[in-house]
Amino acid sequence: METKILKPTDENIEIAAKIIAEGGLVAFPTETVYGLGADAMNAEAVGRVYEAKGRPSDNPMIVHIARASDIGQLTPMLSSTIVTLIENFWPGPLTLVVKKKPGVPDRTTGGLDTVAVRMPDSEIALKLIELSGCPIAAPSANLSGSPSPTRAEHCIDDLNGRVDCILEGPDCRVGIESTVLDVTGDVPTILRPGIITAESIEAALGKKVEYDKSLFARPEARPSGAPLDAGFSEDFKPKSPGMKYKHYAPKAEMIVVEGMRDNVKKEIERLRVLNEQIGNNVGVLLFEEKAFIEAAHEFFADLRDLDKQGVDLILAGALSDTDGVGFAVMNRMLKSAGYNIVKV
Repeated sequence: METKILKPTDENIEIAAKIIAEGGLVAFPTETVYGLGADAMNAEAVGRVYEAKGRPSDNPMIVHIARASDIGQLTPMLSSTIVTLIENFWPGPLTLVVKKKPGVPDRTTGGLDTVAVRMPDSEIALKLIELSGCPIAAPSANLSGSPSPTRAEHCIDDLNGRVDCILEGPDCRVGIESTVLDVTGDVPTILRPGIITAESIEAALGKKVEYDKSLFARPEARPSGAPLDAGFSEDFKPKSPGMKYKHYAPKAEMIVVEGMRDNVKKEIERLRVLNEQIGNNVGVLLFEEKAFIEAAHEFFADLRDLDKQGVDLILAGALSDTDGVGFAVMNRMLKSAGYNIVKV
């Protein structure tokens, strides 16, 4: 397949929107990461997204809309909680898991009776959705399991020849995927942490928000043979991307070093020296202690840069997970390393 690689001019966004409307696939920038878009209401087109990414078919997709009112195409009712969240956080990096209308294809939702929806805060994305005339299902525009793409070049590296079009836009402002919040139950529950934190959501709603228990599943608590990321059984159906399957993994082996800051630095240096002595090329990821926003912006891009440098091993310093954004970055970091953790 020949992939059109286009600058996001008005004319080219119209070309890309026509591709979406006709059942094709377009990679495009959002404020979080690049997405790989298809008509969310076209099951055949959505199936092509799974094929292009090598994505498991029970991994639900996030549906992107151009106007808040377009959520009515996807869900039968709005609660006061949903309305408050839309008013406070859309457009922006908050995805809401809501009950779906019967017309939303099972392929888009991973066979669930819920659908994940967000309105991105990107002029290019919003214009593409509007001109395509349909909600756009868009997981991250990468090969499944690899680090999420935050630059156009990442999409080109992974998907050139696999999709119809790549809109070569700017680097993504946020750098990690949206917060995913399940609002179908009595207590709003974060299924995937992001830059919009539990504290921000609680302040808007005036009530408590919970984290899904799978977010705290570490190897020491995981039954033998259970899926790496969550669920503890093969028939577990994730309600959000990133809950079940291995995600964000670089080509290199990766170790996360966790503990007091000085101890972390010493252990990273010790492991670096020892590994270089046996001929390994070692890369180090060590963000400033409280630079959580910067870490979110840079993390995926840094993983890809280290892969391009051909490193054999990545040593990463853990961030504090008591901060909401730090917790979100650590969620990605631990998954990237396959929960390969050294505590010091």
